[in-house]
Amino acid sequence: MTEKLFYTDSHMASFTAVVTDCRKNGDRYEVELDRTAFFPEGGGQYADRGVLDGVRVSDVQEKDGRILHMTEEPLETGKTVEGQIDWDERFMKMQQHTGEHIVSGLVHSRFGYNNVGFHLGSEDCTMDFNGEITREELAQIELEANRAVWKDIEVRVLYPDEEALKEISYRSKIEIEGQVRLVEVPGYDICACCAPHVKRSGEIGAIKLVNVQRYKGGARVTMLCGGRALSDYCMRQKQTDQVSAMLCVKTDEISEAVAHLQKEIADLKYENGEKEKILALQLADSVPAEEDIVCLFSDVIGGDSMRMVMNRVLENGHRICGVFHGNETDGYRYVIGSRSADMRALVKEFNAAFSGRGGGKAEMVQGTARGAASEIHRWFVGKAEVV
Repeated sequence: MTEKLFYTDSHMASFTAVVTDCRKNGDRYEVELDRTAFFPEGGGQYADRGVLDGVRVSDVQEKDGRILHMTEEPLETGKTVEGQIDWDERFMKMQQHTGEHIVSGLVHSRFGYNNVGFHLGSEDCTMDFNGEITREELAQIELEANRAVWKDIEVRVLYPDEEALKEISYRSKIEIEGQVRLVEVPGYDICACCAPHVKRSGEIGAIKLVNVQRYKGGARVTMLCGGRALSDYCMRQKQTDQVSAMLCVKTDEISEAVAHLQKEIADLKYENGEKEKILALQLADSVPAEEDIVCLFSDVIGGDSMRMVMNRVLENGHRICGVFHGNETDGYRYVIGSRSADMRALVKEFNAAFSGRGGGKAEMVQGTARGAASEIHRWFVGKAEVV
C-alpha cells in the first residue's frame, strides 16, 4: 500500500519515493510509488498534477488501494525519484474544498439542507443542495462564510475509532466502511472527506458565492475562493472600468447610465419603426396600378413591415405580391401573398429554384432564399403569371 503523504502534510509540495511498479497501459504508463504526495481523484476533487524526476504526471487514480500515477514516459522500478506536485493548483483546490465545507456546513445548520453534489471544476466549484436558497439568503451565507475565514480557524483532521465516531454528528453523502477520516472547521462544519485541506481557514483568503439557481428541486450554488475569487474580481473591475469610460460616468453611476441608455434605444427603435411604416406604405403605393404581379426588393424594410407592404399592395388591387429583404451575399427573407390565388404550390417551386426554406397558408407564405435579385425577379414574375 502506498503511503499517503498528503494526509500527513497537505502542504507537502515535493518528496522522494521509490518506484515499486511501472506498466504500460495504452499510450501512457501507470507508475506506483511506495509513498506519494499526489492526491488521486476523489471526493469531487480532480487529481494533482506535477512531475516525477522530470516526467510529467498528468493524472492520478486510486484503484483497489493502489495509487497509479499516469505518465507519458516509463520510470525504472526500484529507482528513487523526486516528486514535485503543481503546488499552485493544489493550493487553489484546497482553498475551494475547505471553502465548500464551510458553506455546506452553514447551509446545513441554517436550513437543514444536505450537500448532495459537489464538483470542483477547472474554473469554478459547484455545490448542490436538496432545498431552495434565495439570493438574499445566499448573501447572508456568504457573509458568515467569510467571517469564518477572518477568524483564521485551525482546520482539524480526525480519525476517530468506532466508539468515538458514534458520538460525533458529521456530514457524509455515502456509507463508509473502515476508518473514517473527518475534516472539521470548528464551529462551522465536520464532514467525512478524503481530500487535503488548508491548515487554517485564513488560507482560503475569500469566499465568493457568485450564483445560485434552481436545480433538481433544490439549489446549485457556484463558488470561487481565494485566488479564483481575486481573479474574478479583477476581471469584473476591468470590465466595469471599461464600461465606465465608454459611458463617461463614475463606476457607481453605471447602472443608472445603462438604464438611461436603454430608454434612449427603446425610443429610437420606436421612432425608426414608425418611419419604416411610412416608408413601407410609400413603397407599396408607388407600384404602378397596371402591374398584376408585384415583386419588390428592399434592404431597408424588413420584419413586420414586409407584410405591411404586401397587404397594402394587395389592398390596392394587385393580384400577387412578393416582398424581399436582404442582399445577394447574405440571402433574402421573403413574404409572398395573394387574395385570390394559392401561394403554396408557387413557393414550393420557388424554394427548389433558389435554395429556399419556408411555407405558410394559401394566402401568405414566408421564408428565406438565396440568389441574384434579377433572377429572382424574372422567375417570380414569369411563374406567378400562370398561377
